Amino acid sequence: MLSGLSSLCPRNTAWRWVHRPWTTLFAFFKQTVRTLKSLGTLWTLYTTSSAVMRKMNKVALGDAAPPVSGKNRNVPEEMQKQVDDVGAQFTERFIQDPENITLLLTLLEEFDFHVRWPGVKLLTALLKNQCAQVQGIILVSPMGVSRLMDLLADSREVIRNDGLLLLQQLTKSNAAIQKIVAFENAFERLLDIITEEGTSDGGIVVEDCLLLLLNLLKNNSSNQNFFKEGSYIQRMKPWFEVGDDNAGWSAQKVTNLHYMLQLVRVLVSPVNSPGATASCQKAMFHCGLLQQLCTILMATGVPADILTETINTVSEVIRGSQVNQDYFASVNAPSNPPRPAIVVLLMSMVNERQPFVLRCAVLYCFQCFLYKNQKGQGEIVATLLPSTIDANSISAGQLLCGGLFSADSLSNWCAAVALAHALQDNLTQKEQLLRVQLATSLGKPPVSLLQQCTNILSQGSKVQTRVGLLMLLCTWISNCPIAVTHFLHNQENVPFLTAQISENLGEDERLVQGLCALLLGICIYYNDNSLENYTKDKLKQLIEKRIGKENFVEKLGFITKHELYSRAAQKPQPVFSTPEHMLFDHEFTKLVKELEGVITKAVHKSSEEEKKEEEVKKTLEQHDSIVTQYKELIREQDAQINELKAQVASMTSQSEQMQATITQQLTQIQQHKDQYNILKLKLGKTGDQSASQGEGAHVNGLQSEELSQLREELEELRRQHAQQQTQLAEQDTLIASLKSEAAHSAEAAEGTSANAELLKELEALRAQVMSQAADINQLTESQELLRRAEAVQSGPGSVDNGVDMARVAELEKQLAAQSTEAQKLQEEVKGLNASRAGMEADLASATSTAAILQAEVSKLQQEVQESKKEQDDLLMLLADQDQKILTLKQKLKDLGETIEDEDDLDSKDQSEDDEDEEEEEEDDE
Repeated sequence: MLSGLSSLCPRNTAWRWVHRPWTTLFAFFKQTVRTLKSLGTLWTLYTTSSAVMRKMNKVALGDAAPPVSGKNRNVPEEMQKQVDDVGAQFTERFIQDPENITLLLTLLEEFDFHVRWPGVKLLTALLKNQCAQVQGIILVSPMGVSRLMDLLADSREVIRNDGLLLLQQLTKSNAAIQKIVAFENAFERLLDIITEEGTSDGGIVVEDCLLLLLNLLKNNSSNQNFFKEGSYIQRMKPWFEVGDDNAGWSAQKVTNLHYMLQLVRVLVSPVNSPGATASCQKAMFHCGLLQQLCTILMATGVPADILTETINTVSEVIRGSQVNQDYFASVNAPSNPPRPAIVVLLMSMVNERQPFVLRCAVLYCFQCFLYKNQKGQGEIVATLLPSTIDANSISAGQLLCGGLFSADSLSNWCAAVALAHALQDNLTQKEQLLRVQLATSLGKPPVSLLQQCTNILSQGSKVQTRVGLLMLLCTWISNCPIAVTHFLHNQENVPFLTAQISENLGEDERLVQGLCALLLGICIYYNDNSLENYTKDKLKQLIEKRIGKENFVEKLGFITKHELYSRAAQKPQPVFSTPEHMLFDHEFTKLVKELEGVITKAVHKSSEEEKKEEEVKKTLEQHDSIVTQYKELIREQDAQINELKAQVASMTSQSEQMQATITQQLTQIQQHKDQYNILKLKLGKTGDQSASQGEGAHVNGLQSEELSQLREELEELRRQHAQQQTQLAEQDTLIASLKSEAAHSAEAAEGTSANAELLKELEALRAQVMSQAADINQLTESQELLRRAEAVQSGPGSVDNGVDMARVAELEKQLAAQSTEAQKLQEEVKGLNASRAGMEADLASATSTAAILQAEVSKLQQEVQESKKEQDDLLMLLADQDQKILTLKQKLKDLGETIEDEDDLDSKDQSEDDEDEEEEEEDDE
């Protein structure tokens, strides 16, 4: 049958069979499907594309065809390659109409296994062939991602597992879909599946979940923050609980644990934002995840690749976190005697029998431990100092020195880079390391570590060793004039560097020449001119005569032009394919980038330009120091003014409280006046002496009740008066303290208005006290009237009236005391007025002082501008003068005069010096 079909048109034949009318007869439908499968062996693209488009249209119209047995859907092995070849073309035709993807997403909502599972497989294949296009269609489809997330909740494991594969393809390199999937509660579902499947002991499903988590979190700061805020980091700790018996790890367990460690590294990667990384590091320490990783690190029987990845993970968890670094420094290996974990790791790094990737991981761990950790740097350097060396134990410093001078070049490089990180951005430790002395052999005096490094350089060892030592020396003496002086003090170092730079060597030695140029440039830039033979000017002259400025700059550029330089500058972790490629360190590339430009400028500048720049710098520094002093003075005055404002605010609140108290007293005094008027009227009515005894008794009873009420009110008035006097005394104390502080303030002009308001309040208080004294006088008059009324109505047998008279006398005494206190208050108000005048004078003087200071600051700023302008003018004049000199020299040459340039004179002087030296050597011989 197939041989007869080979001569027919593929497109027409496939179209006819596909467009045969659908029927419910199973036999007829089965025959059609078999024929299409047979045609597919010859014309796969035409048959499949036509059949699928026809079938999609039928599904869209709701016309269902009879089911086909799963046995008939098996694809022969010989057809698989052909199907893969046309898969991309078929996918492209399929997604030309986005409605096909939308219809497929709708079909995934069907619970029928025979519909849902093939739909998942088809969508996964489409994503593999045309990922970006299918992602875009799903992203704009309503509830498209949510429908796919429902696959994880399917009770049938086959659909759930294939749903994981589908989501892996869907979330590749698409941040928008990654965010949607994460906010669809993906983290919770995936972590639940991992726990149900047995975490690291689980099967391939755990691996699929971890791969999906990596897709969601890698380079996605939003999802990382959501993962941390959702407390999902705490749920990762049980993954790393490894038992004592670690023998016989399965391949799947190794893979699962490897991806788990990668997931931790994604959260604390150095490429993330510093804030996000620090918060994740803090969470990992508090939940015990770091402690669990350190347990795996020190455990026995762990596979080598898992141990390497664990070291890298611990490195990034502690990198830049002081708390985590301190904890890691306290971890000890389970040995007898116990040794610090750092020492055990360094023993592996300097051991040439260990795997290369493991040694790189240990170096990265050591670098991360010292990153922004001055405390750890000091502890490492201290193990090298003579006063702290313990002969009975192995320290980190001893291991680093042993690796630095061993026969293995890789150990030399690793030890040099590790020691350089112990000195990174730490001037104190650079100076301390100058004290280290090494015993080279018996009978010879010890030499310094700096001298030993230069001795190994001059012996011509391997390139990798020399590169490591040069990086160590550049890091050591950069930004450390004392170390530069020690380096230049050895008379052999500078000739060796100049000889290395000036020689024409092969490609392999170019990097060494560039590093030598960098080292010599650092000696120029950070030179404090303490050695007479190696000042900045003399080193520049030496470069110009022996090497040449342009040649020096060219050799310096060999570093950044090296092919391995850009690779090392990309990320902190040292990743190298072979040990021979291990030449550059990430932090050293930063140092080169920082120093290359300034060294080039320093070499090209003349001594006069440097002197002028130094003078300008000194002038600017002086002006800056003056401005800084004034700024500090203004800050102090601002602080004093703020403090005075706070005190004024407190006094204002107290004045308001006193105002409320005075208002209350005025109300009570008004009540007393009203009672006095009522009592006066009643006394007028009882003036008749011939009234009956009953009426007199009634009047006496009424009068005694009113007198008792009046006494109580007077007692209350006296207590309130005493309280007011206490408050006035406190206010007087506050005003006195305010006056003393205002005398020391230089800018108290802003507090003038607040003090004026306070003085106004004091004036009002004085007026109120005067009115209160008038009220007290009225009460005294009322008391006098009461006494007269009692004298009229008193009888010889009236015991109650006698008692009332005694009480009235007592009240009169109290009123007299209150009058005296009122006079005292008036005197205090006068004193407050006097203090107010003094405060106003102090404020005026402070204001004038502030104005003088402001004028001085303006004058200094103007002087700075004028000095800068004068310097620019001077530079212009010097340039014009140089041009005129050149013009005059040219004219003299044109007239036939012989003129020698400065360079020629210098070369002659140098040649004469060389001849003198040769003659002296011959005389010595």
